[in-house]
Amino acid sequence: QVQLVESGGGLVQAGGSLRLSCAASGRTFSDYVMGWFRQAPGKDRDFVGEISWKGVNTYYSDSVKGRFTISRDNANNTVYLQMNNLKPEDTAVYFCAGGRRFRTSSSSDYDYWGQGTQVTVSS
Repeated sequence: QVQLVESGGGLVQAGGSLRLSCAASGRTFSDYVMGWFRQAPGKDRDFVGEISWKGVNTYYSDSVKGRFTISRDNANNTVYLQMNNLKPEDTAVYFCAGGRRFRTSSSSDYDYWGQGTQVTVSS
């Protein structure tokens, strides 16, 4: 079992930045691909990006590529989502997740989920 807790959400103006963190506990953190997803009100949960087990490779959705960066610190069991040049359409609840496969972008391939953190971008 892996427990995930996100933090760092909040209200920011368009063009601003936020960094989300996701702290993991339980099983060996480096055994898992870590992903970020988001869900806006009334919409499906969408893939944002993911990072491979040792952090060598990352993969992003087209909507955030070039603006968002995922990194991980396996020594401290934490994954980060740095979000720059935020837009109102980035407003959503952001979730981190742990899975076993890389380059899937599918939420069904992730086994463990955090509770989410709200990000609101004002125009």
